[in-house]
Amino acid sequence: MEHEQTIPEQRKEGDTAPDADTPDPVADPATAPIPGPVADPVADPVPAAPPRRRGSRRTTLLIAGAAVLGVLAGTITGYAVQYHRAPTPLAPLAQQRIDTPAPRAVNESTSRRSINVNRWHKTDEDLGKMLLEAPGGAKVLFSGYESPDEYAADFFERPDLALGSMVGRDVKRIVSLNWSEDDHNLVEIRLIQFRNRSGAASFQQGQSEYMSDKKFAGNSGADIPGVPSDFGHTWVDSEAHEKPGYYPIRGARALARRGDIVMDIHYSNKRGSVDASTFADLAKRQMERL
Repeated sequence: MEHEQTIPEQRKEGDTAPDADTPDPVADPATAPIPGPVADPVADPVPAAPPRRRGSRRTTLLIAGAAVLGVLAGTITGYAVQYHRAPTPLAPLAQQRIDTPAPRAVNESTSRRSINVNRWHKTDEDLGKMLLEAPGGAKVLFSGYESPDEYAADFFERPDLALGSMVGRDVKRIVSLNWSEDDHNLVEIRLIQFRNRSGAASFQQGQSEYMSDKKFAGNSGADIPGVPSDFGHTWVDSEAHEKPGYYPIRGARALARRGDIVMDIHYSNKRGSVDASTFADLAKRQMERL
């Protein structure tokens, strides 16, 4: 039987043969590296953070400042160019000459209206002319102007608060017409004029807000024919007011505004019956006079 021949391992020049008696060196645990995750040779390498460039922030600030200066310079230049240009003439009016009354000197024939004729408005005339006429056979109880404190005392439970509210809204004047029919129906029409439209709108809306309460009409009411709901409304009491020894009384109220004037109509029937359509027609006819 042939013996296998062992071929000795070839060593490179300079290598030292290991000593058979010398044991393998043992690594010092104090100086051995801490084992960590083995890098995956297939995964993408993580790039290192780029070095910070010096002066990049300063460059950004310089560019931003230059942009702001450029905008300001362009704006100033535009204004300067427009300032030195001649103004563009407006288009001619369709009506070249507008007829206006010539001013008049004050004499015995002039009046407040003739002096202020160029800014006179229809509502500056006698406010009583805008009231409805009392129907035939009716008994006129009052006709003319009344002061705000008289109106507040005649109608409101708290006259002081009502007067303060009207004065705060710049009330100008109040005209009233009251009549009775067959001792059954009582009608009170008031036109309350304020010095501006906002005062009239605020007063009309404030009075309308509480009419749906049970203490007053007790319902949401109805619109006045031909008048937007925000500008006018009517209410007929849901229940008649009864008191022992007296006829039942049912009331109705209409509130509306036109410009700086508020229309306030109070209607009461001593037999406890109110025709809603008849009352709405009364409010409509009064609004048409405005």
